[in-house]
Amino acid sequence: MLTAAVPPLPRDYHGANWEGLRTLYVREVRRFFKVGAQTLAAPVVTALLYMLVFVVAVRGASPPVEGVRFATFVAPGLIMMQILSNAFANSSSSLLQAKMNGLISDFITPPLSPAEQVAGFALGAATRGVLVGAVTLLAVLPFAHLTFLHPWAVAYFGIGAAMAMGLLGLMAAIWSVKFDHIAAVSNFVIMPMTFLSGTFYLVARLPEPFRTASHFNPFFYMISGFRYGFIGTADGSLLVGVLTTAGLTVVLAAICYWMFATGYRLKT
Repeated sequence: MLTAAVPPLPRDYHGANWEGLRTLYVREVRRFFKVGAQTLAAPVVTALLYMLVFVVAVRGASPPVEGVRFATFVAPGLIMMQILSNAFANSSSSLLQAKMNGLISDFITPPLSPAEQVAGFALGAATRGVLVGAVTLLAVLPFAHLTFLHPWAVAYFGIGAAMAMGLLGLMAAIWSVKFDHIAAVSNFVIMPMTFLSGTFYLVARLPEPFRTASHFNPFFYMISGFRYGFIGTADGSLLVGVLTTAGLTVVLAAICYWMFATGYRLKT
């Protein structure tokens, strides 16, 4: 006797879909490892070129900053700059490529909740940012001779900045409809905020109103707190930096969750 074919029922996950979250995270990590020369090696070369320009080329001409050699002062800012830019690039390029290639359904149809989707992309981007930061740290050590005076600050601000930028890249990718939009965010928002946040100088030495304006830049607190972990002094308030990094991460995560939950620019 013939019976009607019944499609299998969808899998019912009680609580978090840890298997799906792990799969998405591994996919994001493997994605940037496949092009390691571009995602891991190239940022290190860029950081070394900055060290050559700002340290070797002006050797003897730059006085100590905050009681340490200029190279030691600049190095944490260069490391943080690589963390910020690479975490943003990972999540933004991954999701935008899927949108442009018509493959966004591969992410929104699996049994993953909006929170799990956000976490998978953000953790993958943060992993790339932290790895690039670690490799960059090893590359600049011969020039800067860095020491971990406050490891908690290095870990907190490094991981926090990577998570925040991964979420920002995810949000920018959902908002964008073409690659020019991501390039605009990177060139006109991320890069200026990074360079104007005390990466190569003390914000306290800026004239007004630029000194006050810099204190509204969240990148300033991330770089200042990260540098504090190495040299023991900060250009800004550590408490404000801790709260700003945590608050920015929570706000961006909430926005990304709303975008996935509502299908904003993801579903027709």
